[in-house]
Amino acid sequence: MVAILAADVVGYSRLMGLDEAGTLARLQALRREYIQPLIDQHHGRIVKLMGDGALVVFASVVDAVACAVEIQKIVHEQNLDQPDDSRITFRIGINLGDVIIEDDDVYGDGVNIAARLEGLSDPGGIVISGTAYDQARNKLGLAFKSFGEQRLKNIAEPVRVYHVLLDRAKGAKKPRPRRWYLPVVGLVLAALAIGGALMAWPQAIALLPRLGSDMGGPEAQKPSIAVLPFGDISDDAGQEVFAEGLTNDLITDLSKISGLLVIARNSAFTFKDTSMSVRQVAEQLNVRYVLEGSVRRAGDAIRINVQLIDANTGRNVWADRYDRRYTDIFALQDEVIEQIVGALAVRLSDRERTQIGRLPTRNLEAYDFYTRAEQKVYTIDYGSLGEALSLYEKAIKLDPEFADAHTGYARAIVDVLGFDYQPLMLSAVARQRAYEAAGRGLELNPQSARAYAVLGILQMFDGEIDEAIASVNKAVALDPNGAESELNLAIVLTYAGQNPEALAAMERVLQLDPKPRAQVYDYYGLVLYMNHRYEEAISAVRTVRPEEPSDLGLETLAMANARLGRMAEAQKAVEAILEKSPGQSLASLRVVYSHHRRQADLDNRLDALRLANFPEWSYDFRGQPENRLNAQEIRAMTIDKSWTGHQYDGVTFFMELSTSGDFALRAQDSIIVGKFTIEEDFLCTRSASTLLGRKFCSPVYRNPGGSAEKHDEYVLPDSASVWYFSLAS
Repeated sequence: MVAILAADVVGYSRLMGLDEAGTLARLQALRREYIQPLIDQHHGRIVKLMGDGALVVFASVVDAVACAVEIQKIVHEQNLDQPDDSRITFRIGINLGDVIIEDDDVYGDGVNIAARLEGLSDPGGIVISGTAYDQARNKLGLAFKSFGEQRLKNIAEPVRVYHVLLDRAKGAKKPRPRRWYLPVVGLVLAALAIGGALMAWPQAIALLPRLGSDMGGPEAQKPSIAVLPFGDISDDAGQEVFAEGLTNDLITDLSKISGLLVIARNSAFTFKDTSMSVRQVAEQLNVRYVLEGSVRRAGDAIRINVQLIDANTGRNVWADRYDRRYTDIFALQDEVIEQIVGALAVRLSDRERTQIGRLPTRNLEAYDFYTRAEQKVYTIDYGSLGEALSLYEKAIKLDPEFADAHTGYARAIVDVLGFDYQPLMLSAVARQRAYEAAGRGLELNPQSARAYAVLGILQMFDGEIDEAIASVNKAVALDPNGAESELNLAIVLTYAGQNPEALAAMERVLQLDPKPRAQVYDYYGLVLYMNHRYEEAISAVRTVRPEEPSDLGLETLAMANARLGRMAEAQKAVEAILEKSPGQSLASLRVVYSHHRRQADLDNRLDALRLANFPEWSYDFRGQPENRLNAQEIRAMTIDKSWTGHQYDGVTFFMELSTSGDFALRAQDSIIVGKFTIEEDFLCTRSASTLLGRKFCSPVYRNPGGSAEKHDEYVLPDSASVWYFSLAS
């Protein structure tokens, strides 16, 4: 499935007849100096040049349309100095459709439609198909005019046709080109856990595009399917985990098939133990097909009943019963997948067939631990995450070559970072182990989408935005139905400053996961805010938990309401944040979100929060300029000195600062070590234990009411507290 751009020169034969050498030279110059660079910039590939014409493919419709607009603008500008009768003018047609790729060439109706659309274009114009329009509208600030359904030569079905109104495109948004090269923090990393939380929010469905047979765009041609949790009918009640694991594995394998649209695990599991009919489930998830079944296990013997149902008719497309040994579980899963693929007439690529047929492990005890870990990791709390880590470790110990266990472990560790579960694993250790586990997973299985998704988030936090984009795009390519991979793509694109593309990815997430966990809607709200769609951002956050949004949701409510001038609502959201985390400040958020590639995006968030009266420093500390110390004064009280004092809440601390720039801080039962520097008139500290090892710079003030006896002669506001201290004698 690619975007195809077909272009040719208007009146080429006439131009060649008038001045063959001049026309050819000017056409070649246009291609070399302007058109080829624009195609490269928008990640296109020229498939063939045909004298006066060209066929170009793009992975993204947005890129294809943006490129076409730029081409027509450049060609128009180059023609201004040419006589009317010798101007080179292009017609362009764009379609999104299936193609057959063979020996670097492309064939099929997708190509033919693009060529026919080009013939419908006015000179200097662009015509796109309905499938392309569905993906490009509202993404580039362009206007379109519908020409309804048109019959195209040698194309069986009518095609919806739209003209791009280039005369209104002067103020159109110019997308930041995406780069395709080969991560605080709970506000973003929670997105990695979207597979969990078995909760349903029916009101959320109203926000989503339809996914079934009435869905527009390229997905309309794909069979859509939901795999419901298999029922456990074993005499042993403890076998429910096995039934859930089987369901999860089937969803995972089906998701790798690009010819299907597969609903994510989270949404499918919201229907566990419900009494809804298949038709009702299909309507809520917007799918045509539903796979359901039951499992009975007794010792090593298992019996599985499974049926694939067409929700439109209520009839079984295929059903079967399997009596096997537990040792045959992987072969059984492969057989079920083959039956589904065959029943839906879906063609597998060689890579997809290899990935689905890949044996995850030969150690069934390791597989059992892995399956149990997968059930735990979707419940985001301290206890469940700790159990999941332990279970993954047991699986890896039993089979060090178990790639999925390594990548599952990496993903769980990222949640440890995201939710700041320091007692489970210190941040510095967690970051290193996440990288190592994801890397090991890729060594064992270079096609692991989950490993690439984890790497993308880690790279984003390290400021390696281009590498992060490459990683998450690889994850999406390997797992075309992976809501988790798609969400990570949206996250990385947001911090890369590619906000329209991030919104498109979020909309895809909600197609694949119509009943996501609340954190997904919180992030959806942020992406909408970054696209200046403030009303929709508020609506998204309020959709799934209107009473108690997360910190990220509250931030979005504060920012969007502030931008809309609703200061009372904005300040109410800020008060809710500070009630939960009194030490929050703009100074800390500036560090937390410092992986924004564009300063303008970071400022967009912080400036809106400032409008909503978010405090600049922890506990709204406001030092007076006349009390602030300069760099020389700070240096005199830090180099080879010791501090003693207390925090804002009265907790005492002792801090040592060495000549070499090391510091060690002890408060209650914790010790934090790191490095310090003096930069301009700020004291800057960096510790692997806080803020992902990022540097935080603070001013230092004299405390007019302090004394040496009370150990509070000076004041240092930092990322989460305010420190009152004196020099230790």
